[in-house]
Amino acid sequence: MKRVVVTGIGAVTPVGNTVPAFWEAILNGTNGIAPITAFDASEYNWKLAAEVKAFDPAAVLDKMTARKTDRFVQFALAATQEAMADSGIEGTLEPEELGVYYGSGIGGFTTLCAQHIAMLEGGQRKVQPQFISKMIYNIAAGNIAIRFHAKGANMAVSTACATGTTAIGEAYRAIAMGAQTAIICGGSEAAITPLALVGFGNAMALNSAEDLNMASIPFDARRGGFVMGEGAGTLILEEYEHAAARGAKIYAEVCGYGATCDAHHVTAPDPEASQVARAITLACGDLSVDPCEIYVNAHGTGTPMNDRTETMALKKAFGEDAAKLHISSTKSMTGHMLGAAGAVEAIAAILALQNDIVPPTINLQEADPDCDLDYTPNTAVKTPISLAVSTSLGFGGHNACVAFKKVQA
Repeated sequence: MKRVVVTGIGAVTPVGNTVPAFWEAILNGTNGIAPITAFDASEYNWKLAAEVKAFDPAAVLDKMTARKTDRFVQFALAATQEAMADSGIEGTLEPEELGVYYGSGIGGFTTLCAQHIAMLEGGQRKVQPQFISKMIYNIAAGNIAIRFHAKGANMAVSTACATGTTAIGEAYRAIAMGAQTAIICGGSEAAITPLALVGFGNAMALNSAEDLNMASIPFDARRGGFVMGEGAGTLILEEYEHAAARGAKIYAEVCGYGATCDAHHVTAPDPEASQVARAITLACGDLSVDPCEIYVNAHGTGTPMNDRTETMALKKAFGEDAAKLHISSTKSMTGHMLGAAGAVEAIAAILALQNDIVPPTINLQEADPDCDLDYTPNTAVKTPISLAVSTSLGFGGHNACVAFKKVQA
């Protein structure tokens, strides 16, 4: 098995449209949740979201690409452009050696909704010729490959809210097995539309609070659901020897991945948490690390069942050592970025590892007896970190977990 490292990262998020801006914001506890601006939400029960702010497609894309792509593809291309520039990998390998494993939970939902309305109001001639190529969820991966001439394996991953983590994990496996030298991986989402809002809301998944500091409160006893977010996260994974030979900057080494399925319910996690625990154990159970030096970026959606289940899973995976873990949910600041969540949260975990600092779970004020671990309430904590773990759980019972460690030659 080959060693796999992270050599580039890029992000577009509700708290910053570059990695440095994102990292500074989450360390400072910046809340990216605000009243919805994409449409008039006054008639709906859910009025808040974590929207990407001040994003200008023209700053990163040519006019033709911007016109022919959905917002989720624009986010993906912007994040990937940052990650590729950060990695310096272009020109160091053949196009066939570079793959793309990139996904979305929903795909071009904004385009789908807009084109449906256009057809209902104006007939078939009002539907854009680019409708399908803007909407299908694999098109972010396709556009990334075209932009960066990546002619290796191209996989469009979709495991709902676990998408970003699954993409990273499967890319790690492919490189470790020698199938690719490097892979662009991650996830993107832009689904803050009336239909998606009402869909998630009527599924009892969203918090209807109108106070932005009460809307996304993972692990708090008052929690009542998640807040929709959007954005993208991209990681460049690379075979270690190739990265070392070209003198690449290395953020972390990918040291484990676990993927399981609850096979229980389409939306609710298995209350026994056995398969979430198994995914965590597969990712990091064989690693000999002081539990006091482990950081877990939890899925932490703020739904009553998720946070309780995830707490139980950590206890099953780590036993009594679970009480020593450093845990936080950055969704308290970014909202739930759906298919992009796992990728952006992996970036947060990597930066926590690199900088020995745990980002906080903001607005965590009231303890829940069922959520009794250390969730780093409200303030970042400086502490040695040897292992960073990111967990993701998706509708359909998808569970994924990736683990990162500092690189030793």
